[in-house]
Amino acid sequence: LREPGLNLRVVQLFRDPRAVHNSRLKARQALLRESIQVLRSRHRAEPRGPPRHQQQQQLLLPPGLLGGGRAPQPQHRAEFFLGGALEVICQAWLRDLLLARRAPAWLRRRYTQLRYEDLVREPRAQLRRLLRFAGLPVPPALETFVLNMTRGANYSSDRPFLISARDAREAIHAWRERLSRQQVRQVEAACGEAMSLLAY
Repeated sequence: LREPGLNLRVVQLFRDPRAVHNSRLKARQALLRESIQVLRSRHRAEPRGPPRHQQQQQLLLPPGLLGGGRAPQPQHRAEFFLGGALEVICQAWLRDLLLARRAPAWLRRRYTQLRYEDLVREPRAQLRRLLRFAGLPVPPALETFVLNMTRGANYSSDRPFLISARDAREAIHAWRERLSRQQVRQVEAACGEAMSLLAY
């Protein structure tokens, strides 16, 4: 970031953790390997000894998943890793957010945050803000493209990795219809601090 020849800028994209959890649940099998890698990253970063957040680590797991200290049942294996991975992601977000708040001015000038929900609600305004931050022009074709990609005629939740023009505004609140109250409470308990800093 200090290298003058690079002029590096960082844009960190955030999304409501409840929506993230909903999306990850829909693609649980496709994300199994990635979730395991995320969990391993936590174990490499933690000091030796019992985990500090033992209570939190089980918040995002389905009820009765780990009864009696047994390994998760095969049908729940993906959810076990998925829930743990989201918790690790939220902890990393919190560290990043706190670091950004305490950062010196030279770092703050090179770092910005973007909430997915803001991009979807105001695609043109957010695109202009990002390109201004990067010192790039705003081509009209790019404005048209971002509007098309976020205001398409359809919304399909069946294929989460399909990149196409769709009404992304529906994706903002899809978790409200698909997650149970218990799942919402669990995500909010595990990710509450980061959610608060991000105004979720």
